[in-house]
Amino acid sequence: MKKYLLIALLLTILLGTILILPDVAASQPAPPPMPDKPTQTPIDGGLALLAAAGGGYAIKKLRDKKK
Repeated sequence: MKKYLLIALLLTILLGTILILPDVAASQPAPPPMPDKPTQTPIDGGLALLAAAGGGYAIKKLRDKKK
């Protein structure tokens, strides 16, 4: 019985090492620090047009479903 527990313990340690070691070995350096104030990207009319088209499509689908 002790032999099976020892084998199970060794397999668990081996499996844990196999799973953790590649992550530690291939880790990347820390990213550079963020600038103080990120530049803001304006949302232009393209996004509003896309939202309006999606809303119109949804209304059309709901009306067609009622027919």
